[in-house]
Parts: sequence; structure tokens; C-alpha cells
Amino acid sequence: MPVSTKQKHRPRRTTSYRPHPTKRRRATRRAPSIPRSWKVPTAPWLALAGIAAVSIVLWVTAPLLVAAFEGLLNAFGIGLALVVVAATVDARLALRRPLLDWRLLRIWAGLHMLGLASFGALALFTPDWQVGDVAFREVTAGGDLGGVFTGSSPGVAAWLLIAATGITLTSPRTTRAAGRGGLAVLRAVASLNIPQAVGGVLKSFFASLLPRAEEEAEEDKLLQAGYVPQWDEEWTETPPNPAVEPPVLVDDVEGPDELYAGAGDEAFQGELPMGRPAGHGWELPPLDLLAEASEVELRPVDNEARAQLIIETLASFGVDARVVSVNQGPTVTQFGVEPGWETKTRSVPMRDERGRPAYDRDGRPQVRSEVVSRTRVRVNKITGLANDLALALAAPTIRIEAPVPGKPIIGIEVPNTTTSLVAIRSVIESVAFGKANARSRLAIALGKGVSGEPLAADLARMPHLLIAGATGSGKSVCINSVIASLLLHNTPEELRLVLIDPKRVELATFATIPHLAFSKVITDTEEIVGTLQAIIHEMDSRYRRFADIGVRNIEAFNKSPRASHRLPYWVVIIDELADLMMASPYEVERQLCRLAQLARATGIHLIVATQRPSVDVVTGLIKANFPTRIAFAVSSQVDSRTIIDGAGAEKLLGRGDMLFMPTDASKPKRIQGSYVSDIEIERIVAWWTSDRFRHLAPDKLDHLLEEAEGEEISERLSEDDPLYEAAKDHAVRHSRVSTSMLQRRLHIGYPRAARLIDLLEEDGIVGGAEGGQSRIVLISGDRAEGDEDRFE
Repeated sequence: MPVSTKQKHRPRRTTSYRPHPTKRRRATRRAPSIPRSWKVPTAPWLALAGIAAVSIVLWVTAPLLVAAFEGLLNAFGIGLALVVVAATVDARLALRRPLLDWRLLRIWAGLHMLGLASFGALALFTPDWQVGDVAFREVTAGGDLGGVFTGSSPGVAAWLLIAATGITLTSPRTTRAAGRGGLAVLRAVASLNIPQAVGGVLKSFFASLLPRAEEEAEEDKLLQAGYVPQWDEEWTETPPNPAVEPPVLVDDVEGPDELYAGAGDEAFQGELPMGRPAGHGWELPPLDLLAEASEVELRPVDNEARAQLIIETLASFGVDARVVSVNQGPTVTQFGVEPGWETKTRSVPMRDERGRPAYDRDGRPQVRSEVVSRTRVRVNKITGLANDLALALAAPTIRIEAPVPGKPIIGIEVPNTTTSLVAIRSVIESVAFGKANARSRLAIALGKGVSGEPLAADLARMPHLLIAGATGSGKSVCINSVIASLLLHNTPEELRLVLIDPKRVELATFATIPHLAFSKVITDTEEIVGTLQAIIHEMDSRYRRFADIGVRNIEAFNKSPRASHRLPYWVVIIDELADLMMASPYEVERQLCRLAQLARATGIHLIVATQRPSVDVVTGLIKANFPTRIAFAVSSQVDSRTIIDGAGAEKLLGRGDMLFMPTDASKPKRIQGSYVSDIEIERIVAWWTSDRFRHLAPDKLDHLLEEAEGEEISERLSEDDPLYEAAKDHAVRHSRVSTSMLQRRLHIGYPRAARLIDLLEEDGIVGGAEGGQSRIVLISGDRAEGDEDRFE
């Protein structure tokens, strides 16, 4: 494109900046220079002026500062240093402005109260020091403030109150522990009965100084004479002569030396304590025979920390929950956990008033969270974390009850660091046992629940009880506790016991009590089938009596005016069911099921225990007829399901920790069983076996046992046994035969099978015993058929 002449000759603009002439002149103007000789340094002069000002101020105010310092020393003494330190710390806290919470305020107030109380302690010292005109010999180390605390009684009381409050606010846990220790010391001092002991000593001392009258001497002779019991008119024998045969005292009873000296109890000296009247000359044992309910106090556990740990552990797995209750029992502590909510949200952009997107100062869009859905946390999410909770709580095992019956919570049962024994006396003296005993005479003390509440049960309502647990889990102690509960509230006219103990040592202590229906504890396995048959005969006899009078059960029979006498309750206790099932499985199962189905109305109740809860011992028929069960610690979940139809017994801790499944509950209850010692059992047995009740002891019913055994013998030991041909057929089809094989094949008991083996041996069909259990068959099937005429 051609360029014009004007554009061609136009001067080019320069890009350099040219300041305005006026501005350039201003920029080049300089300040007039001052000669160096005129410059004087100002810093030294300012320092000298400051020193002079401070000196003047100190010279003017020195008397005032000294007077103020001496006044503070008079007021606070050496504690002035504490005031300075406290003021410095408070100022530093005020500058930092920490987050104020209750714990910080509590500790701050406690420390200040302790500092205030320290002035009273300093006032007790008067050192030979002097600062200026202040002499600490006159003022004391605590100053006038310390003198206020120690100078009068109200001041001392205020000093002690301030110190106690400071300690409480600073360390509440230590204060609680000290309070418990002080209460324990006061209880120990009160239990010594020092005033009564001193009064008794003084009374006896002054009484010994007075002359004794002849009447008092005669009374002393009567008191020292032996007591001759007055027997009933039916007693035909000559009563014992106290001059020849003194009455049996506790010291003369056979047994351990400390038979009546339990832990923490004084031994009964001389005579037994007075009993509770029960009618017809009987007296129930007093509760003084049992040890005091002095349970071991649990060591304080920080349950709040454990509850917070449970919440944090669940939150780490994405489970929202909170602990709403804490119940501490003798063995475990139950934390009631309430499931939270699962909330789903979404991010929604925020908008201003005009509907445009809102942004923050950094230019980022502002958003808000909006709840989309809100659902409850599933229960199985919490139950599935049992092992994780046990790991977090450092517990050997935990049990989760989901949900707790009657409450909208999940119970997490955590073992305590220390366990306490539940004395049977504490349960018997409870309100729960009193209510159960008022309804029936067969109340038993179970123990205490997870919350520490006493629990009792009525055996008449169960009506039969199955107890199972591994060795050492507390099964035998539970049976002893049940027997002790029954003996403490029933006379031999109201209760008869049938004790079956194949192990021979568990129930041997009760062999001499008058409550036994038979004259001994049944220990021989061969007698057990006959014993159960005798009990069945007693049941049938009672049903015939009920039909004659027209009543339905034992309660109506005992209340009927047509009844000639009252019928006692029978409680049959079998300590080891596995031994019975090994000896005679078919007959024992049949007899137990028959009794369990029909014996309730006649007042006969069964308590069966076993330490091997397998399906071949606790069969389906037995379990169906024993609705009330107690499961102690077992080794596997399979055994737990065999006992209570569910898991949980494999997580028990042993030593009396059990699950009680009543008939009216859908889930078992966890209970720490009541404990009764051997000494307490021997006290109860010695009470019932004393001479005062010898003439009242009811007759034993051994004739029932003899009749049952006679029927069994006449049925099983006859030469014309109807099962002989069947036994012979089984023998000739095998090369060897044994008693147990005939039991299984013919569904008979051991005595009858052994007799059949003897008959086969007499007829030359089987050989003699060779040291083993099986015998060789001497003839074959063809020869046996040829010899049929001989057997006919």
C-alpha cells in the first residue's frame, strides 16, 4: 500500500520518558549538608535520662514499696511465693485463652483451694527468720492468713473443709478410694463391739466384788446341769441319762476341726443355735449356720473409659452407637448399647438471593450437605464385631445379647478384672427368694444376675431341671446349693430326697440326713434302674390315692379333709447322667421320660446333671421333657446348642458362671451361681442329724426299693426268659457275643443281659469269660437248629 507524503515526513515518537522540566528541577534539588562537627549522639543521653528518671522514682517510692512488701509478708508469710506463682500461672492461662471445660475448671479450683489450705499448714511453723521489720517468729510462716485458719476452732474447721474440697476436686478417684477405705475401717472397728466388751468386763468385775446370794448359787447349779430332752409319748426307749451320757455338742460331732468356724465367723461353742419352729417337733435350721454375706468388694473399674472405648471401636468400623446404661455384676459388666443411624447425604451448591451460585473469598463454590436417607444401624453389624470388641477391651471373651429382653438396647457383657463370690445367704435373705418361698416350699437360690440382683426359682413350677457343664464349671456346687436351699426350708415330713451318685463322692455328705427316702445314697449302677422303678411305683400309688379322693394334684390332696395324712414332695437328684446312659441307656431313658411326663402332679421332681452334654447322653426325648435347663461353661458351641438350643455357653467364664433357661423366657439369663462351702453343708447336715430329732425321723421306704428289685429279679432271672431265644439267635449268627451287644440289640438292661449270657454259657452255646468283655460262640447256626428240641 503506498505511503502518503505527510506520513513519510512525520517525526517519529520516541519511547523514552522525559519528565516535566519543573519536576526535573525538583528532583535535582538537595538538602543542605550539616557539618559533621555539629552532630551529637542521642542514645547515651537517652539512657542517662532514663536512669535518672528511674532513680528519682525509686528514691521517691522506695519507702512505699518496702512498706507494701512488708505488708504482704505480714499477710501471707512465706506463702507469698505461692501467691506470685499462682498469679503468674493464671496470667499465662488468661493470655492463652484455652477451651474452658468442666474438667479444667475443676482442677483449677482444686489447686487454688489446696494453695489456700497450705497457708494453714505453714502457720504451724515459726522459724527464727527476719526480713526487714517482719519477724516470722511472731508472724509465723503462714502469715496473718495462716493465723486465721489455726487461731480458732471455726478457722480450723474451715481449713480442713477447704483442704478436703481441694483434694476432692483435684483427684475425685483418690477421694472415693479413700472414702471406701475409711468406711471399711469404721465397719471393722464397729464389728469389734468395743463398748459392749468393755461394759461386759466392767460388769463382771464389779459383780465379782459383790457377795452372791444362795438363790443365785442354786440358779447357777441348774444352768450348769445337763439338759435332759423331753421325748414324745410314742418314744419307747429310755431317754439318755445326762450323768452317764452327756448331750452331743458341736465339738463332739465327727468332721473337721472347724466344722462351725467359717471364714470370718465365730465358731459355735457348746450348743447349736436356736432353730425356726416348723411344727410336729421339728425346727428348721437357722440362717446363722451359713456364713455372713461378706462378698469380696469389686475393685473399682473405669466403666466410663470402657464405654468410650466401645463407642470408638464401633465408630472405627463405621457403626454409629452410644452406651446408654452400665450394669456391673459379680462377674461381668453389661454395657447397654443403643444403635445409631446410618445417614446418607449429598452435596448441594448454595445460591445467593438472586439465584446465582455463591462463592467464598477464595473463589470456590459454596456447597451444603443435604440428608437423603436415614436408617437404623442393623443389629448384626454390632454382633459381628464381637471379636474386635474383645480385642479392643483386652478381654478373653465377650458375650453380646441382642437385644436385651424387654429393653431396646444391645447388651455387651464384658468380664470384670476381679470376680466376687455370691454367698448363698445373701440370696436367701433377698426379697426375690422370699417371694418364691412364699409361693412354694421348693424355692432354690440361683445366684445374682449381670446387674447384681438376686435371683431365685421355684422347682415346683419348672417342674424338672437339667444341669450340664464341663468339669470344673461349677455344676457340683450348683447341686449342693440347690440341696442346701431345700434343707433350710423343709422338714423330713415335707420333703424326701432320692440321691443318685454314680461317682460315689459328690453327694456322700448327705448320706445321714433324715430327708432321704431310702436308707442310703444310691451309688451302685446296677441299683439305679430298680430305684427309678421304685419311684415310678410311688408315682402310680399317689395317682391311685388322688383318684380315690377325687383330686388332681398334690396341693389339692394335702388340703383335702378326706386325706388321712399329708404327702411329702420328692426330689430326685441324679449327679451324672452319662454313667446311667452307658449302663442301661434304653431303660434309663424310658423311666426318666415317664417320670418327667407324669410325676409333676404327684409332687415328684427331677434334677439331672451331666458333664458330657452330647446327643447320646442328652437325647431328644430327655431334652423335650426337661424344659428348664442350666448351662455352665462348655467346650464347644455344639454342646451349647445341645443344652439350651442356642450358642452362648461356650463363652462363659466358668466358676459358677451359667445361663439359666426358664420355661417362660425366650432367651437364657446369665447368672453368677450362689456358692455354698463344704463347712456350711456340714453345719446343715449336723443340724438335721443331731439327737434332738432322732425320735422324729420318718421311716425309710426301702420296701419300695426291695419290691422293685424283686419284680426286676423275678422278671429277669427266670429260666423261661422270653428273650432267651432271641439272644440265642443273635449269638449263633456271630463268632463272639457280649453283654453290651445284647443290651443294644434287645433293648434291655445290664442285669438281664448278663443273666442271658450266663444261661447261654450254661447251655454250652458261648464260652467262659476270658478276661475281656466278649465271649466266643461255641456252636454254629446249623448245630443250634438241631439242638432246638433239647432247649424245648
